[in-house]
Amino acid sequence: MASTSASVNIIRPLFSPGLQIPPPPQWRRPHRLGLRCSSRAISIDKTLAEIENSGVIACLRANSAELAIEAASAAFRGGISVLEIVMSTPGVFEVLQQLVLDHPTRFLGVGTVLNVDDAKRAMLAGANFLMSPAMVKDIVDDLRYSEVLYIPGVMTPTEILSAYNTGAKIVKVYPVSALGGTQYISAIKKPFPHISMVASQGIKIDVVGEYIAEGASSVVLSDAIFDKEAMDQTNFNRIYQLAKAAALHGKEAVDRKKKLMLKRSQLVF
Repeated sequence: MASTSASVNIIRPLFSPGLQIPPPPQWRRPHRLGLRCSSRAISIDKTLAEIENSGVIACLRANSAELAIEAASAAFRGGISVLEIVMSTPGVFEVLQQLVLDHPTRFLGVGTVLNVDDAKRAMLAGANFLMSPAMVKDIVDDLRYSEVLYIPGVMTPTEILSAYNTGAKIVKVYPVSALGGTQYISAIKKPFPHISMVASQGIKIDVVGEYIAEGASSVVLSDAIFDKEAMDQTNFNRIYQLAKAAALHGKEAVDRKKKLMLKRSQLVF
């Protein structure tokens, strides 16, 4: 990092123990940032709880690092608390690291992680979780003793059970819309009520509640928040509005589900 004048707060190395790093006063272009070790004391259980309590994981893919950072910031302003950045985003790890600095209370991850090398780089950049379209056993083994949550992609009952038995705390049902949407989630949860599932692919904001009511712990929203036209036009106010609606739908759906579960438990006793 370049030296700073006496009037500017000096940001110490990210690996200093117990250091509270303030967000930078302004965004710095990702190509100026070297990839440093960015460790955050957030446990797997805390990440999992936030995913389940929010009901929504925002999935961001962008054509440039600058666009990714601006779009993510708009989504956070709208109330999104969990966000994944897809591997195809240029400078994805540097973008992730900058967002970690700018938004230290948010839960950030990397999506479409297909190998251990990318998983390690995402961890170094400060990812709280990693997602894949399938289960990558090498990533499962590599993260076994880490505090980074791995969410493998699954489709069939065999894949769901295999991922769970391998150690997955939560799985991503993908591509859920192509498999039947809410009906598939409802059917697949019946033999696996103990396995937490994220529904992913082609989900709209207005059906978030249906997915969660049918058994999904959370849903992945991509174009539903990061609308393609809004991204092309850098219309961040539109992204903010969509994120606000998504966050509200997710929270309301989770609250309804919790109340229903509490009511059922009271009837049992």
